[in-house]
Amino acid sequence: MSLHVRTIGPDQHLAFVASRGSASFLQTPAWAAVKGEWRGESIGWFRRDELVGVGLVLYRQVPKLKRYLAYLPEGPVLDWSGDVAEALDAMRTHLKANGAFGIRMGPALVTRRWGAATLKAALADDVLTRLGDVPADHTDDAALAVAAQLRSLGWKEQAAEGGFSAGQPKYNFQVPLAGRSEDDVLAGMNQLWRRNIRKAAKQGVEVTTGTREDLAEFHRVYVETAERDHFTPRPLSYFETMWDAMTAEDPQRLRLYLARHEGDLVAATTLVQVGTHAWYSYGASTTAKREVRGSNAVQWQMMRDSLAGGAEVYDLRGITDTLDTDDSHVGLLQFKVGTGGEAVEYLGEWDLPINKPLYAAFTAYMKRRG
Repeated sequence: MSLHVRTIGPDQHLAFVASRGSASFLQTPAWAAVKGEWRGESIGWFRRDELVGVGLVLYRQVPKLKRYLAYLPEGPVLDWSGDVAEALDAMRTHLKANGAFGIRMGPALVTRRWGAATLKAALADDVLTRLGDVPADHTDDAALAVAAQLRSLGWKEQAAEGGFSAGQPKYNFQVPLAGRSEDDVLAGMNQLWRRNIRKAAKQGVEVTTGTREDLAEFHRVYVETAERDHFTPRPLSYFETMWDAMTAEDPQRLRLYLARHEGDLVAATTLVQVGTHAWYSYGASTTAKREVRGSNAVQWQMMRDSLAGGAEVYDLRGITDTLDTDDSHVGLLQFKVGTGGEAVEYLGEWDLPINKPLYAAFTAYMKRRG
């Protein structure tokens, strides 16, 4: 019996994700409310009346036309070992009928993994400059086979400059938690991380969870971080919208962590959890009192809470693919490697043009916008 795709409700969408154990938080119904500039739709794949896959589609309109780019960030949530061609053809039919001129998706499939020891050696090697050039500790042939199948079906992989494609990062850093205790996770960290965690505790850094009312305090430190690290901060309203949408879906979906020293906020972070997967989402720290190691303290508390909450993966999200010690971006990898986790390479983001002239025009338009 052939697959077909149709719109589903948020409850049905969430129930399927729960049955799978987890899915990216970018594939939950709440994310559509966070991304208010896009129109959201939950879709389901059905074989007869059985729901066998779901996805959150975000529609981005072409200026002056009722035609859309249909985007599934870190999705859809499918059995990729099944008939990929049939599933994607059913999705294309549905999205085209809804006015899509093109589709972009980012299947959450890991193709390669590099452990902490391999990464440490690569960072010390003057010859290696890109993570992709380092022999992986593990390669997933099934995921690579999906990539080959996508190419054969006319999907185009999006360029990932520095490890980041048009939307989500191709390379992430994760700490495995399944089957481990707090002591195991702590023992897996390098000496500097363990020392900084102990130092924060000795200095009296206290980490607590906050409420919606504390978002303004988080945002103040986040803006300071943006100025120091030269990136454009999101407005406070974005985080308020995220809080409202995600906690309405699940009270434990989004949590705010605040690290204080003698009453002063020195670091703040947000944590997202969907089933067995927890993500460090946003982080901020003050320039003052960096020596008390509030950032290490808040990360350790989030890991402990994720472990206690049943998470099997603690995800520190994106890293660039540089190994060049002269590149300022390498500091992000060096910081995360200290947790004893692993770098993972995802399948990346892929586009399928449906109306090629419109797709080309939209792509050019987005490039001009920067």
